[in-house]
Amino acid sequence: MAKISQVSAKYIVHATIEIEGVVERPDVIGAIFGQTEGLLGQDLELRELQRSGRIGRIEVNTETRAGKTSGSIIVPSSLDKAETAIIAAALEIIQRIGPCNAKIKVTKIEDVRVSKRNFVVERAKALLKQLTDNVLPDSQEIADEVAHSVRMMEVVEYGKDRLPAGPAINDAEEIIIVEGRADVLNLLKHGFKNVIAMNGTSVPQTIIQLSRQKSTIAFVDGDRGGDLNIQELIQVAELDFVTKAPDGKEVEELTKKEIHKALRAKIAAEQAKHEFATRKPVSSRPMQSGPRPSYQRPQSRPPSRPMQSGSRPPFQRSDRPAPRMAPRGPSISVDEKKSFKKMIEDLIGTKGAYILDQKLSILGKVPIPELTTTLKSLSSGVYAIVLDGTVDRDLVDAAERAGAKFLIGTDAKARGNRTFVMSADALEK
Repeated sequence: MAKISQVSAKYIVHATIEIEGVVERPDVIGAIFGQTEGLLGQDLELRELQRSGRIGRIEVNTETRAGKTSGSIIVPSSLDKAETAIIAAALEIIQRIGPCNAKIKVTKIEDVRVSKRNFVVERAKALLKQLTDNVLPDSQEIADEVAHSVRMMEVVEYGKDRLPAGPAINDAEEIIIVEGRADVLNLLKHGFKNVIAMNGTSVPQTIIQLSRQKSTIAFVDGDRGGDLNIQELIQVAELDFVTKAPDGKEVEELTKKEIHKALRAKIAAEQAKHEFATRKPVSSRPMQSGPRPSYQRPQSRPPSRPMQSGSRPPFQRSDRPAPRMAPRGPSISVDEKKSFKKMIEDLIGTKGAYILDQKLSILGKVPIPELTTTLKSLSSGVYAIVLDGTVDRDLVDAAERAGAKFLIGTDAKARGNRTFVMSADALEK
């Protein structure tokens, strides 16, 4: 007997069955063939259709609970749409199976070709994604690896200090001094081959000798460590120009456009030296060798208590001291209010703080969690502090030890004896 499976069928009839009693699977199949016999004519006789392979094997799945039987019926069909629908409708005329009442309900007629087509589409999407993820990135990785190996081959070791440098360091009349090997690699990647690295914060003798022979540009990171490196280079080498990466960025992560922009914005070393002379807190810090985090704590720790009245004459008042929580300090000018207001608007959402000198120039920007530690390491030269956060007692004490006149935050929970504490709301008044 030729029979077809669901795989070769064009349509599949799905039906549910509810029987008020306990019957077996053969009883259901017998009822389907017996009660539809002669109903639809000879051409649609189920037994003949199954014998010719136009109706596949009828599957019946049943389970019995609390004396009632329920389950599903699946009928594969290779007939056309109309004939398949007639066969499906014929199933619903069955009302009894054995001695029990029964109800058969056709839930849907599934077009197998649509299902197969959907499967083909979804599988094709998955295969294309796999091809894109695996093949194309591999090609890019090969290109990147080749380019990286070429750049690595271009890096040479120069001088007795074996400093990482570009291949044109000997022939070039102008050289670029950077901080580390990663900076050299990034500049080589963008076509700058006259580059040499310091390899640390202590200026090597090789750099000092080169600075006497060639025109030099110091190109450092946009952080306080970069400022320290520039100061030391100015002191021990013969620098011609100075430039920095944008604030908060390192040379090794700059794009080609950012590198060109920074080099065009270079300033004379003498101008940089003059600017650093006005930054006493920065220039007075001794240089340290080896890796450095931003704003390191010095070896000698400042006093843990606020300094006594009289130890800082610029902030001494002749009148009777007010209680500790009373707001005191110098008056604030209209221009200072405007500057502080603009700075605190710039800081909103950054959780950072600006440390300012007397000209309201930014000495540095630090995260608020590091602010107290940073202020403890600065013994003088701090005029004002603007932060995106709440001013608390620890911060006020640290600001007073650093000699700050103004401490401005988004909110203020403490007052200073010698430092004028303000909230952002107060600047609006």
